Amino acid sequence: MDIYVGNIQYQATEEDLRALFEAHGQVDSVNMPIDRYRERPRGHAFVSMPDPGEAKAAMDALDGQEWMERTLKVNEARPKRPPPSSE
Repeated sequence: MDIYVGNIQYQATEEDLRALFEAHGQVDSVNMPIDRYRERPRGHAFVSMPDPGEAKAAMDALDGQEWMERTLKVNEARPKRPPPSSE
């Protein structure tokens, strides 16, 4: 299950986020998009957890929690929207 994590401290790393979520189960991947103009993380990330039960437990435990002086926003990631057609 893919999880959206918002309001992340800019100094946080993928390793920091992985450790936070691994306390709740197995983590397949962590992706923190980088702002190419500022060359720093955008303040949100996507965490992939293979077990839906563990993912739900992580979302319930971490949504609204203080982490690195920020209140996290954690929920199930929405699927990517297809690009608009040129027709």
